[in-house]
Amino acid sequence: MCSEHEYKTQSKTKLRGFSPRANHKSNQISNVCRTNFLGLTLDSTLSWKPHIDQLISKWNSACYVIRSLKSLAPLETLQMIYFSSVHSVVSYGIIFWGNSSHSNTIFKLQKRVIRIMMNAGNWQSCRELFKKLNILPLHSQYILSLLLFVVKHISMFKLNSMINSINTRHCSDLYLPSVHLTKVQKAVYHSGINIFNCLPARIKGLSGDVRKFKTALKGFLLEGSFYTLQEYYDWELINKQ
Repeated sequence: MCSEHEYKTQSKTKLRGFSPRANHKSNQISNVCRTNFLGLTLDSTLSWKPHIDQLISKWNSACYVIRSLKSLAPLETLQMIYFSSVHSVVSYGIIFWGNSSHSNTIFKLQKRVIRIMMNAGNWQSCRELFKKLNILPLHSQYILSLLLFVVKHISMFKLNSMINSINTRHCSDLYLPSVHLTKVQKAVYHSGINIFNCLPARIKGLSGDVRKFKTALKGFLLEGSFYTLQEYYDWELINKQ
């Protein structure tokens, strides 16, 4: 493991090699376990745990503030506090860390804040509370942010029709290259394609207009209030039931 001295090295130039497993070797440029880059804490295995650990402390502070003001401020004020002190922090870089297994810890804290704001008991489901507050559950926010990235950078992606000339119902979907490494499958590019391709056709059709796309997508995600990616992938099956 890296020592505190290694992490707080005075040199501004650091080497951070990425691999599926931790592997720390000495280099002429100091090799560190983790480093901060544009407000994101990167670790050697891209688990995002150090970054999420930092977010946890901010969530706990937000819980304390909202709980303290609950009896003094109206709900509208609590919502403003949530969006200014919590949402803006958590949504930053969520397209990178939102698919990490460690993000479930943040989601539990989010539900705690929601229950405090709505004066709900621990036994009560938060799904309808999210809708009433116009707040997306963490994984729904991840989907929103990731799909906005996709449509804003659509030139980075290819359509199935560009790869296969056969006209099928999936020809307007984004082409998904075959990869085997789980880290790559869960990363921004591949996850963005998978999630985009699972959208309702009416929302896909708006991808040429970012503003309309965002409005329709947020309404869809708020209505579904998906707690997990699997719930999102199963949305059509759930609606049929």
